[in-house]
Amino acid sequence: MGLFSNKISRQEVKPGDHIYSWRTAYAYAHHGIYVGDGKVIHFTRGGGHRQTETGTFLDKFVVSSSSPNYPPCPICKDKHSFNGDKVITSCLDCFLAGGNLYLFKYDVSWVAFLAKPRGGTCTLAPSDPPEDALFRANFHLLLDGWFGDYHVAVNNCEDFAIYCKTGLLVCHKARFGISGQVNTAASVYSAALVLGLSGLPVAGFGAYCFVRLTSDVGMTAKLGVEVIKVPVERLIALLKLYDSPREAWLSIAGSKFRGE
Repeated sequence: MGLFSNKISRQEVKPGDHIYSWRTAYAYAHHGIYVGDGKVIHFTRGGGHRQTETGTFLDKFVVSSSSPNYPPCPICKDKHSFNGDKVITSCLDCFLAGGNLYLFKYDVSWVAFLAKPRGGTCTLAPSDPPEDALFRANFHLLLDGWFGDYHVAVNNCEDFAIYCKTGLLVCHKARFGISGQVNTAASVYSAALVLGLSGLPVAGFGAYCFVRLTSDVGMTAKLGVEVIKVPVERLIALLKLYDSPREAWLSIAGSKFRGE
């Protein structure tokens, strides 16, 4: 596992892998689930939908993961022609948008986690089997690509990919989502506040480490944060009970997406 990212070749990527590619001079990465045959399922924003403003310091650290200046290939062009927010399938070339391919790591130690200067590259949480990640990703295509409203702080492409791999959704209103990139930005902000108040670099670094660790999806459930686990077996059972896949999904995860 590299210090900054986990770059891999196309020959190494496997179905069910959580992959990502850096955007905008490495300021932010776009995440998705590789499903095989050169295809990726990912949560993105279509043209004509203005980026939601968070109105917080996060706007200074995190930018949209879309790549409006990268022309989709003829195969993917129609799939990218939509307004709003949607889970879609793209070819690997369109997903990477000219960038390199990286593998998101799961079940890393806290030492390895903190050693990563950039967030959004790994998590303490273990992943479910690859077939579960593939099922969850494809399930949202049955929902016509619905995964709620895209929001840079609480429901972005990394949140979707981590959900597919772990089945976990963080629903606490007072928290950010489970995106490592967003939570690292929050950690930097917290550390800057502590450093400004105390003037001690050690205290600032301690605040940075604490916020990063406690905001990781692998720690949230242990800390009493409301976390929903979406088992694949339950999704399969619910599909037999509900006429609409969206109704089946909301029967489990409604508290996150209805704002309950």
